[in-house]
Amino acid sequence: MSLIIKPETLRTLIENYGEQLPQDIEKAIAGVPEYFNLRPSLITPAKQVALQQILHCPYQGLTRKMYLESKVLELVSLKLADQVAAPTKKLLRLQEIDRIHHARDILLRNIGNPPSLIDLARQVGINEYTLKRGFRQIFGTTVFGYLHDYRMEQARQLLLSGEMKIEQIAPIVGYVNRSRFASAFRKKYGINPKAYQKQIDGMI
Repeated sequence: MSLIIKPETLRTLIENYGEQLPQDIEKAIAGVPEYFNLRPSLITPAKQVALQQILHCPYQGLTRKMYLESKVLELVSLKLADQVAAPTKKLLRLQEIDRIHHARDILLRNIGNPPSLIDLARQVGINEYTLKRGFRQIFGTTVFGYLHDYRMEQARQLLLSGEMKIEQIAPIVGYVNRSRFASAFRKKYGINPKAYQKQIDGMI
């Protein structure tokens, strides 16, 4: 994902919080006349959620404008986090990257009963430290943070489809208890799954 922004807009956003641009970004935008392209990066689950929320904004009017502006600001902050952290990271080897992706695939195939970190690392032939570091570096979150975001996004997509009831969706995304699913969904999106489903129905 790339994020293109006017240098002065980026500077103003950061200075509004009483901060200054990181030196590497200040140097990068020096002499850029119109638009600055923040370093391209992988779409992490956090970015994916923000992008999906922008695409499926459930609000109208002023509320919609404020909501979309907050999500764009969230994307800028996530990109800045990548931009600042990237130079200090110890890069993964190609073989390790392949194994991290393999671990991700195993995790998502076992969404209802995921393996422990030790078992997952053993299955793909790396140690637990490299597994955790790799997920942070490639996907921008922890192993189970990635799984949680994936579960919530799958749940949101199923709610959007309107073809299933909440009690049917909960076990599909790894929650035996409907109330725990509702609590996790509310914590992630700020709205109960039932209320979210009703919002979507009202827009159709």
